[in-house]
Amino acid sequence: MPTRTLCIAPMMDHTDRHFRYLMRLLAPHAWLFSEMAVTGAILHGNADKFLEFDKEEHPVAMQLGGSDPEALAQCARIAENRGYDEINLNVGCPSSRVSAGWFGACLMKEPQHVAECISAMQARVGIPVSVKCRIGVDRQDSAEDLHRFVATAAEAGCRIFYVHARKAVLAGLSPKQNRTVPPLNYERVWGLKRDFPQLTVVVNGGIRSVDEAQRQLAHTDGIMIGRLAYEDPWTVRRIERELFPMSDAPATPGEVLDAYLPYLERERRRGVPLARMTRHIAGLLHGCPGARNWRRIATRPEPEDAALDALRDMAGQAAAA
Repeated sequence: MPTRTLCIAPMMDHTDRHFRYLMRLLAPHAWLFSEMAVTGAILHGNADKFLEFDKEEHPVAMQLGGSDPEALAQCARIAENRGYDEINLNVGCPSSRVSAGWFGACLMKEPQHVAECISAMQARVGIPVSVKCRIGVDRQDSAEDLHRFVATAAEAGCRIFYVHARKAVLAGLSPKQNRTVPPLNYERVWGLKRDFPQLTVVVNGGIRSVDEAQRQLAHTDGIMIGRLAYEDPWTVRRIERELFPMSDAPATPGEVLDAYLPYLERERRRGVPLARMTRHIAGLLHGCPGARNWRRIATRPEPEDAALDALRDMAGQAAAA
């Protein structure tokens, strides 16, 4: 059964159901996450766009964005009824648009309100309710501030925290800059695990190798991988095999594509444009001979029949390499 030892971070415009299916092939033990879904989009929009997933993705968490306890509770219940394994509250997104809607990282300044949101969701569902946050936000970024936030959320019943080891700067930095400019402070996350040994603490941010993954796991319960999973998905497979030596993850990128092709063909028959799915495999042969041609076909698979034939050929070549 997969655990939270290895998690794939929720990423807007990236971790849709097609990407999650690919990640499940590469990392059978990983805990997967949806893109963030704002409560209003689920309650008043096209809920299927955010909630649909393949049974092979389990375990998979639904990440919610919002600050209204009742709306969050309703969405949590809907997600549980759809079969999700966990509800995750986004308290880490530094986007100015998200902050303007009073959710994301700005909620770290309101720990008691976060606790109310957690309580409301837990009263409505039987699956775990977790939080994804930063180590701080703006000037509220001391170890004491983080300790207070986690303690307040834990008192409300939250037992799982995914912590990006950077603070969020809401004024002056873009979301992209917030992923790189604030310095990493892993020790701050490690301190949470020491202070709250009864909680599950998963560290996120800057983990790009097997060695770094193992270093983090000496101090925390799990690691969460973000952009690396998209830019160089094969490294996720390397980390999977190192952490879980008995893993049945595919042995070559060609085997991954062989396993992904039937999914592409099935979803295409359902009317899903091929480009929506193949864009996720553009980095699979990162650094390998022919990678440029691979990326071209993956990102511009037109005409679709010819692109599928080319992908089948490349899968055979990659498997034989």
